[in-house]
Amino acid sequence: MKRREFLGGAAASGAVLTMPAFISGCGIQQATAVANKTPENPFMDWFGVDQATTAQVMSELSANGADAADLYFQHSRTNYLTLEDGIVSSANSTIEQGVGLRVVIGEQTGYAFTEDLTLPAMLAAAKTAAAIASGSRVVAPQAFNALGMGDLYKTVVPWSDVGIDRKLPLMKFVESQAKSMDEAVEKVAVYWADQDERVMIATLDGTLVTDHRPMTRVTVTVTARRGEEVQSGFSNIAAREEFGWYTEERLNTMVKEAVDRTMVLFDARRPPAGEMPVILASGASGILLHEAIGHGMEADFNRKGTSIYTDMIGKKVAEPFVTVVDQATIPRERGALNFDDEGNKAGRTVLVEDGILKSYLHDTISAKQYGLQPTGSGRRQSYKYAPMPRMSCTFMEDGPHTTEEIVAAVDRGIICETYTNGQVQIGAGDYTFYVKNGWLVENGKATAPIKDVNIIGNGPESLKRITMVANDARLDTGGWTCGKNGQSVPVSQGIPTVLVSKMTVGGENVG
Repeated sequence: MKRREFLGGAAASGAVLTMPAFISGCGIQQATAVANKTPENPFMDWFGVDQATTAQVMSELSANGADAADLYFQHSRTNYLTLEDGIVSSANSTIEQGVGLRVVIGEQTGYAFTEDLTLPAMLAAAKTAAAIASGSRVVAPQAFNALGMGDLYKTVVPWSDVGIDRKLPLMKFVESQAKSMDEAVEKVAVYWADQDERVMIATLDGTLVTDHRPMTRVTVTVTARRGEEVQSGFSNIAAREEFGWYTEERLNTMVKEAVDRTMVLFDARRPPAGEMPVILASGASGILLHEAIGHGMEADFNRKGTSIYTDMIGKKVAEPFVTVVDQATIPRERGALNFDDEGNKAGRTVLVEDGILKSYLHDTISAKQYGLQPTGSGRRQSYKYAPMPRMSCTFMEDGPHTTEEIVAAVDRGIICETYTNGQVQIGAGDYTFYVKNGWLVENGKATAPIKDVNIIGNGPESLKRITMVANDARLDTGGWTCGKNGQSVPVSQGIPTVLVSKMTVGGENVG
């Protein structure tokens, strides 16, 4: 089936989607969508890529020998909407469709891709990838063991069948709620994104994996004015979810968070500068765990000797109450995966257990180098890229303390709550993060809001300096995206409230 025919084929019987009752007053009529039933293997059904075709392409890909080889088919449709001042200022859709072909012989990798899913085009791409080297000839599979789809993020109605007429009322509801929460709010922007992605992965060992990966995200930014002073803030929520996930309660919570973050800035100030204890608030502070520590535990950096954690397996890297996990099997999380992008079953990897470094995150290539099984961590941005070890849902588990005990233990320091950007040197782990919202801590109490703070440190050193961990661990629901070597993938991250005994705070110098 051609792409245009595929996009035009949204009809027939299926599930019914209706407008939530709480947005009935937003000035847009109720609408109903009818969705096609999603086939178990959409590439075979929609594009005619059957097992015989797949086997023929795999034979060409491995014709010069192969230690490993895979075909990564992808069809992804992403929709974006922006609502500003009650007007839709932008609306667009993007489509990615193609296949990536990879062959590995020893330390060499051949990679090619094509948007054309016809057999001649795929055979030509396979021949290009196979030209990297020659090894012992292998026999490619003539039939594949098709694994069933996972159940971490099933949807009744795929995003490809949800129109703008159903999304816009939700966006207008978010806008109206934000404006009604405080009279100082003068401008609201709402950003919508949804994605309907299908992948099929065939491997040299005869495995065939299909996965239907939904994704959605809503962001609200708020601008408020008091006299001549203007402040802004934001909040967002994201998940591998469907339309019905956007409940009134969930949207109101997001909006209130954005407005509260904005309004507190009018009373906030910059804290004193210098070295001091820093409390990382639960949830969004997981960005430090992800960027400054997690990347150093990806196996490719350690295999190349560029990570500070190289040769640290089995050694102490933190206090005994610190356990760090990467787990792709948390249902409907933004970073969740049934299978990684090499066709391996995704799972749970304990990176640090009771303060001891236990494992790296492995794709197929790094696992073979270490003589281990893959951890299901091979990920790629799209069919145009080869996979590499990446995080999925990375978090620190609960510790033995309470948030109140942690705050009470600090005589002079800060609490970091929300972050807007940062820079990390992955090998050494040196980082700088910009903190948008936080609190000053004096004599064991949070005394005043702070803003516009840089925190500077070293990831592995900060991990060692975690002296208290609370029992309030949570994943942040924001739309986090991880960049590495020019590739971006969706992730989740979280952390309990933790105390880092010493960190450099870039505040104001007090004379």
